[in-house]
Amino acid sequence: MTDKAARRAKFEQAFQTIQDELIDYIRGEGMPEEAVEWYKANLEYNVPGGKLNRGMSVVDTAEIIKGSALTEAEYFRAAVLGWCIELLQAFFLVADDMMDTSITRRGQPCWYRLPKIGMIAINDSFMLESAIYHLLKKHFRKEPYYADLLDIFHDTTYKTEFGQLVDLITAPEDHVDLSKFSLERHRLIVIYKTAFYSFYLPVACAMLMSGVPYPENTPSFSLSGTSLAPAEISGGTSVARPTATSSAPSDPYSTALSILIPLGEYFQVQDDFLDFSATPEVLRKIGTDIVDNKCSWVVNTALLLTSPDKTSNPFNTSTSAERLREIRAILEANYGKKEKDAQGVNQHESKVKEIYEELGVRKAYEAYEERVVGVLKERIAAVKEDEGGLKREIFKSFLGKIYKRSK
Repeated sequence: MTDKAARRAKFEQAFQTIQDELIDYIRGEGMPEEAVEWYKANLEYNVPGGKLNRGMSVVDTAEIIKGSALTEAEYFRAAVLGWCIELLQAFFLVADDMMDTSITRRGQPCWYRLPKIGMIAINDSFMLESAIYHLLKKHFRKEPYYADLLDIFHDTTYKTEFGQLVDLITAPEDHVDLSKFSLERHRLIVIYKTAFYSFYLPVACAMLMSGVPYPENTPSFSLSGTSLAPAEISGGTSVARPTATSSAPSDPYSTALSILIPLGEYFQVQDDFLDFSATPEVLRKIGTDIVDNKCSWVVNTALLLTSPDKTSNPFNTSTSAERLREIRAILEANYGKKEKDAQGVNQHESKVKEIYEELGVRKAYEAYEERVVGVLKERIAAVKEDEGGLKREIFKSFLGKIYKRSK
């Protein structure tokens, strides 16, 4: 067994204890056995089946902050926080699948599509979320940072729901309106819908349990002027200057936000790019962003490069202004269309992929990635390390896991 597999196995073992605690609680409340078995099935089907990167990051971060291996007690407490984040993820996904009328999740039917589940899945998603606060109360109520834990989970959930709302009203699957799309709208969606709970929350939880003081003033991160994209891709909007003279965040949690939120945005841009560029064999799924009318980085970059004021393309200098207008028309006529021909091929999707290639989206992504990674490395290098506090290795570990990934 590899080290990675052993780490995952240990983390999954902790879930068995946590699940037993949750099942014992509902049974202890006098619920009928039918309800107990339903809840158990809900937990088993929806919580432990993913990559578990968010949850395991709590354990990894706590260990880096400590500077040595965690004791069994420390490990379990970190694992509880990690599984609370996985419960939050499960809550989001069960609800999201219903909103999107999705068919499958993680290679199996979505929970709501199973026999006898249906709309009961709405309540099941609520129970997944409520389990978080039962576990926090049981394991952390006596800790001085208990209220801060509650605050971080509530605030992160609220922010994620903001992002979900903006996503749903910007890109409904059954109504294509590319006038609503923009790179700034994309940033807003991915930062609020993904980055806060996937990147910042695991690190903040580990910092709290490791004794890193939570500031009196709520940690802050402003979107204003923080785009790390090259000007050709950001549309000339305010772009963060990667200089050493930039004002440093005022506390460790704001420092974490200043690195992890852009890192989370970079991760989602990667996902969007891979959905278009990677083969199904490598990606282990079929990319559907074009067909599903997703407000992805790729389509927004294509829209920017073909906007009415553009007369040239920095990523394909042979493209004339007239051709850019033609490409824009092709994009608007074919994006988000689901119809297939007699051979079962979606020609609309094929045309969109062809113009992505013609526009040089691959070169645009390379330019984006290199700038973002360069800025992130500078921010990581500027982190002030304290004993028992933030360590640069926390952020290097996150960046190392996603830089140049292929799936």
